[in-house]
Amino acid sequence: MLGFNLLNLAIWVPILAGAAVLATGSDRNAGAARVIALVGAVLGFAVTLPLYARFDSLAGGFQFITIKPWIETFNVNYHLGIDGVSLLLILLNSFTTVLIVIAGWEVIRERVAQYMAAFLFLSGIMNGVFCALDALLFYVFFEATLIPMFVIIGMWGGPNRVYAAFKFFLYTLAGSLLSLVALIYLYNVSDGSFSLLDYYRLPLALVPQVLIFIAFMTSFAVKVPMWPVHTWLPDAHVEAPTGGSVVLAAIMLKLGAYGFIRLSLPITPDASHALAGFVIALSLVAVVYIGLVALVQADLKKLIAYSSISHMGFVTLGIFIFNPLGLEGAVIQMISHGFISGALFLCVGVLYDRMHSRQIADYGGVANTMPVFAALFMLFAMANSGLPGTSGFVGEFMVILGAVRTSFWYAAAAATTLVFGAAYTLWMYKRVIFGAVANRHVAGLADLNGREFVVLGLLALAVLVMGVWPNPFAEVLHASVNDLLAHVAQSKLR
Repeated sequence: MLGFNLLNLAIWVPILAGAAVLATGSDRNAGAARVIALVGAVLGFAVTLPLYARFDSLAGGFQFITIKPWIETFNVNYHLGIDGVSLLLILLNSFTTVLIVIAGWEVIRERVAQYMAAFLFLSGIMNGVFCALDALLFYVFFEATLIPMFVIIGMWGGPNRVYAAFKFFLYTLAGSLLSLVALIYLYNVSDGSFSLLDYYRLPLALVPQVLIFIAFMTSFAVKVPMWPVHTWLPDAHVEAPTGGSVVLAAIMLKLGAYGFIRLSLPITPDASHALAGFVIALSLVAVVYIGLVALVQADLKKLIAYSSISHMGFVTLGIFIFNPLGLEGAVIQMISHGFISGALFLCVGVLYDRMHSRQIADYGGVANTMPVFAALFMLFAMANSGLPGTSGFVGEFMVILGAVRTSFWYAAAAATTLVFGAAYTLWMYKRVIFGAVANRHVAGLADLNGREFVVLGLLALAVLVMGVWPNPFAEVLHASVNDLLAHVAQSKLR
């Protein structure tokens, strides 16, 4: 019963808090909206901590399982449970929501209640994705994430926000339609079950597996996003408000990778092996080619957006090399990327709030007027480059080591990110932060205020702790990863 309550709380505390924030009404009650949103976000994070404390890292399978009838006509259940992978993503999501509420405390001055509520709703819905063990429940939560994000981009975004919002919505929705067809097929061949655990045991032939894998991939590849279906992401990042960019990079991109782990690999293991080379090829293109694309960007947000695509290529590479080191490295990379990309977008937000420009050429010499900001920005830039001692190194190194066991050339291609990542990140940092003060606007910049320092300081602490002591993150993954790989290694073909 405790597990049932904890998972329910992880989903519904943020959603109910969002409803309470909306109830404050107009901007005349903006102060109350902010306070309720912060309390709701903190409570939403607090109720996830017992999940980690009570999680048995030595036990395989799913924990905190609960199942209640939902739509009995079609045998759809409110079926929840988590393993080590979903546990870490729930913690990352809930932690990030707290930071987004704090980051938008003074910056958002219009429709404050609606802004805060959208992020709280999104947080609860994404926790639902990570908890769902019923296929239809998973699909409902997965698609429901589009609505708050569409509103966030469309209402608080930049000049081209409507175009970016619709492009984001249509890309991700269209990609998911085939996955719904696959779930309906699985429902029929499993004698009317939507349970993912039942799907894991289906003796599917190779051809149906391949078709189902392709259907799932159309949804998850867009969400990651993988090359060449990545073009919606830079537009969405550029037009989204800072909080939208943070949650998009830190959490929403992980939904696609999580879908591969939760659905594609265990339901279609033979197809996953058969098509692994294709997915690895796309992943390496993302790592190498998109890294080069990032190198020529003049817009700070676009550069970090392309960097995210390149780093997520590491995640899909780690998933499809089918060894524990690679898969654990992929999950660690997801968590690390959540910290680092979120921090980088918040740093850009700090500059944009003061200068109202994202163009690298408009900056220069920021270290002279914002030394504390420059020091924190340096840490996040180094972490994005994969510096040892930061979280950015851990996941990438694990994936490269795992790739070596599969193919030296996979590892060699993946390792180029250590060169390209350092090139575009440090070159960007040099042009923005170092040198003489570029203009009177930079000369008038004020350093971090207390609120900004708390947000970036917490992320800096997370990046350093994970880089120096990754074991608390990795130990909860061992049993879950080994169980998944053992299942995938057992062919369903007889």
